[in-house]
Amino acid sequence: MNEYVVFLKQIAPFNLLPEEVLEEVSGHLEEVRYQKDTIIYQQETTKLRGVDIIVEGHYESFFYDSTQQKRLLEVHEPGFCYGGVSILLNQRQSLRTVMAVKGTVVYFLHRKYFRELCKSHESFFQYFSMEFGKRMQNEEFAHFFKRPAAFEDSFIAADEVYSKRIESVEYRPIVQCDGDTSIADAAKVMAANKVSCLFVTDKTGQITGYVTDITLRDKVIATMKSPLDPVMTVIDQPVVSVNAEAFVYEAVLMMFSTKTRYLLVERNGEYLGFLSRNKLLSEQAQSPLVFIQSVKSAISDDELRRKWEAVPQFVNQLLQRGVNAQIANQVITTVTDTITQKIIETAIEQFGAPPAKFVYMVLGSEGRKEQTFKTDQDNAIIYEDKANEHREEVRAYFLQLATQVSERLNAIGLSFCTGGFMASNPKWTHSLSHWKRNYQYWMDESVPETVINFSTFFDCRCIYGEVAIMDELKTFLNEQLQQPLEKLFFHMAKNALQYEPPLTFFRTIRTFKKGTREVFDIKKTMAPIVDLIRVYALRHRIFEVNTGERFRALKQQGVFSEAEYNELSQAYYFLMTMRLKKQAYQIMQDHTEPDNYIDISHLSTIERVTLKEVFSVIKNFQTKVRLSFTSSIL
Repeated sequence: MNEYVVFLKQIAPFNLLPEEVLEEVSGHLEEVRYQKDTIIYQQETTKLRGVDIIVEGHYESFFYDSTQQKRLLEVHEPGFCYGGVSILLNQRQSLRTVMAVKGTVVYFLHRKYFRELCKSHESFFQYFSMEFGKRMQNEEFAHFFKRPAAFEDSFIAADEVYSKRIESVEYRPIVQCDGDTSIADAAKVMAANKVSCLFVTDKTGQITGYVTDITLRDKVIATMKSPLDPVMTVIDQPVVSVNAEAFVYEAVLMMFSTKTRYLLVERNGEYLGFLSRNKLLSEQAQSPLVFIQSVKSAISDDELRRKWEAVPQFVNQLLQRGVNAQIANQVITTVTDTITQKIIETAIEQFGAPPAKFVYMVLGSEGRKEQTFKTDQDNAIIYEDKANEHREEVRAYFLQLATQVSERLNAIGLSFCTGGFMASNPKWTHSLSHWKRNYQYWMDESVPETVINFSTFFDCRCIYGEVAIMDELKTFLNEQLQQPLEKLFFHMAKNALQYEPPLTFFRTIRTFKKGTREVFDIKKTMAPIVDLIRVYALRHRIFEVNTGERFRALKQQGVFSEAEYNELSQAYYFLMTMRLKKQAYQIMQDHTEPDNYIDISHLSTIERVTLKEVFSVIKNFQTKVRLSFTSSIL
């Protein structure tokens, strides 16, 4: 046995080949030596003659961005085979720029012999396709591999907008006064400091609200309020803060969801300054997030409908620029929330002030901030408990409100829920005590129907009303989840495990006929991840609503390892990106209603390879869940 064969038998994927084949391969190997910092291949330029098997030294591979900065730097040690993916799946073009360090020695195998090995040995070929599938789940890698034609719209532009942190934005110092200060004196403080926002503190020194130029106009001058009254009587709320390390886009979305125009910037519990909405929007001048402000300014349902119809186009632009699917989901959800909030506000103006405090909550994908373009309404109302003599009056008001809101949302393009999970359905508009009984029953009963209801309503989020009501409900749930609920978890896991990724034993994608098309349902493919992460969140009493946020919380608690977290989250958001792009194309190019069916014939070889790896990740995850929640591997 010669030294080449001895070496090849120890490294993947050559260790999958019979010894007699390795003997033949060894006769075609050429030994090549490289000097220090030699550029061997250049991304998108060099055509590979074959593959390199590193024997001594190492390769560094990376992407250059538009500023010639190295991105996704990797070091490849002896035993690594470079070039296989480029030859098989990238028309021989080197995927990355490759540099050799001093004293690097490689065995070179010409592509002719490499391709023969791939054709005659399936496991050898699958090694490279699976390796590429894993890499394509990394959004940054996928972006550079599928670089947009117009680079000014590429990753760097998106990176500047969506990777900028609050600490990089210049914020203003906080100017404040005590709540007992007169309105006149507060205005003098604002004038002296040349600020349009003055923060107001309580007796303990905690900031409890703020006043602005608009506050003085609307609450003092317009109402002819005495300027000698305490400024505490006219403050605006809520007081919202953002961590200095948060992203700018997160702060913008937070402002829209909380309806505040000012954010306090904090680090380690200490306020550093504040930012206005105008300041943040100026930081986002090239961002479609400015579009959300135009939605907020819409004055009619027709205008809101046109805004909603424009969403697929700008979200698709985000995706093409390399923005990840989680951000795209958040933008869609924020637009939907803004539309819904405007409709609720105008409905209340029509019907008069509510007879009780209430929460309008959204459920399902909107509750999780994971909306796509094929979405319907999932919502409910919780109102505070009232005395018996007012119970019917209160209920009638909220059912009337919910009915108008649902009808107007449907007219705008957010369709009625086919399953009836809407506040306009009398089943889903109730008092807080009634809702507590609902959740209690679903947890205690734990049969398939009640488990579905519990899963749907666990993914809930307040978008309008008294947050304290939602907080009380979550406190109640947190207490109940501390009880033994293995039956509930068992049935939730069983429900989630009924959907399996469409991957056959022979690693082909299983499809079914939809008209003349061979398709698979991407929504059902993603469902196991969403459903099973929810089960883990329940068991560990994690109340984040978004699947990605639940991933991170579970990793922080040690439920998932770093590797498991990366695999699952990358798999999930790869599928979400594919789903959003498909639906946007249907709306913009085909002018048809979007669906969740992916036509297998429209997928590139690269996408198929990546999907197979994603499906394997999901299958492995399901096996772990079966053992954890059902004590079975079948």
